[in-house]
Formats: sequence, C-alpha cells, structure tokens
Amino acid sequence: MTLRELKNTFLTELEKVYPIEEINQFFFMITEKEMGYSKAMTFLHLDESISMGESMMYHNCLNRLKKSEPIQYILGETEFCELSFEVDQHTLIPRPETEELVQWIDNSVTPPKSNLEVLDIGTGSGCIAITLASKWLSKNITAWDVSKGALTMAKRNAMNHGIAVTFEKVDILSNPKQEKQWDIIVSNPPYVRNSEKKHMFPNVLQFEPKSALFVTDEDPLLFYRHIAGFSHKHLNPAGWLFLEINEYLSDEVIKLLKKEGFKDCELRKDVFGKNRMIRCRKSE
Repeated sequence: MTLRELKNTFLTELEKVYPIEEINQFFFMITEKEMGYSKAMTFLHLDESISMGESMMYHNCLNRLKKSEPIQYILGETEFCELSFEVDQHTLIPRPETEELVQWIDNSVTPPKSNLEVLDIGTGSGCIAITLASKWLSKNITAWDVSKGALTMAKRNAMNHGIAVTFEKVDILSNPKQEKQWDIIVSNPPYVRNSEKKHMFPNVLQFEPKSALFVTDEDPLLFYRHIAGFSHKHLNPAGWLFLEINEYLSDEVIKLLKKEGFKDCELRKDVFGKNRMIRCRKSE
C-alpha cells in the first residue's frame, strides 16, 4: 500500500465525520509524527510503499478517529505557545484561548520576571506553569492538581523541556492550609455547566477528563469561590489573580471577585470574541 492509497482511505472513511480539510490535516500530522515527513515531503513520497507495520499503525489511528478520539490523544502530544506537550486522557487538551491567557500574564508584569512567585491551580498538562517558567527562566513556579495522572504527565512535560516547576497534589476545594505567599495566582478551573454538554462535540465529551471540565448548574462558581478566597489570603500586596472563565458567567465571576476583596477586575475577550479571561488585583 502507498501513502497515496492510505490518504484516499482516510478521506473515504472519515468524510462523514470530519471536513475534508481536517481529514487532510490529520493525515499529515500522523505522517509527520510516525514517518518524520513534513507536509511538503509527504507529497513527494505519496507513491512510496509502506510496510505492513506502518499500514497497521495508520489504520489504528484511522479507527480511533472514527470514534471521535482527539488527534492530540492519538498522537500523544500537542503544541502550546510553541512548545510541545504530551497529553493523555488524564489531561485537558490545551486550548488557544489559554495561550492568550498566558500571553496576558506575560504582558502584565515587568522584568525581572524570574523572581516572581507564581501558583497555577489545576495545572493539567502543566502547560501554563511550564510555559511561564520557560519564558521567564523561573524556578519559582508552583503547580497544583488533584489528579495523580495529570501530575504525572505535567512532571514529564517539565522534564522534557528541562524546566523546574514544583508540582504538588492539592485539592483547592479542600481549603488547603499554606504559609506561602505568591505574586501571581492563575487558574483555568472546571467551568462548563452540565446543561451545556448538549452543545459540545463528542471528541470532548467522550474523551477529555470530565472532572477538569464540568460543574453543576446549581453551583457553577464553586471553583472560583474557593480560588478567590484562597488567593485573597495568599497573594502578596497588589498581587494579580488571572482566571479563565465560562463566557456566559463573566458578570457573576466579577461580582464574586469583588465580594471576595478584589479590585481592578478586567474582563478580556479571546480571539473568538468570547468573554474568556479575567485579571484582578488583591485589595490592599
């Protein structure tokens, strides 16, 4: 079998599930990961015959795509802020809007950034903490998660990049006792209400960790309430709190933050025009 025949098989068997452009992208991504060919090189090698083992690998990927499994889990990696991160079903797949949050944090502080004490609550793959540590050449970043599987993946990502981040298994809902103070606390907590599931794609609902995504309709601000309360106690004077939020709950989150003693609450839209992140300062 040739790569051209495989590519046609992907198009034929996935056309009812994905747009053609996305199918082509999947094929090129798999070929780059498994064969080492760039997109341009793939075109040059389309009539190249592949081995039985390579054919089986492609068909395994094809079968997983048919079940709506995210390509990032199939490949075991994704890109975030120009860094490669390993991901699996213990971790959310990093989103472009979270890249925007990281950029906002980076733009909000002045050098020397390496001295800043930063806490990332609910780190998942470690993408926020590791990216900031990489950008700032910092060894003062701590990252928490309640999931052992997520922490294992985050530690591996930090090691892959030669980055020193302090990872700890901490549940923010348990009201953790801490002596330390931070200059910046950031979190992308669960914020999708259960009632919003009907609007989501199968690749998210069936494969990404539900504990990192969903909250009840009865208490959708659960994590924000705990994060805000903790942050007000453990941020240094004039410290920053950065949050990724549900686009439909921005007013409610800002009201909560003000009630918890935060000021200068600034709401920012993501590249898609959705209310997606908030920055605020601890009141003096």
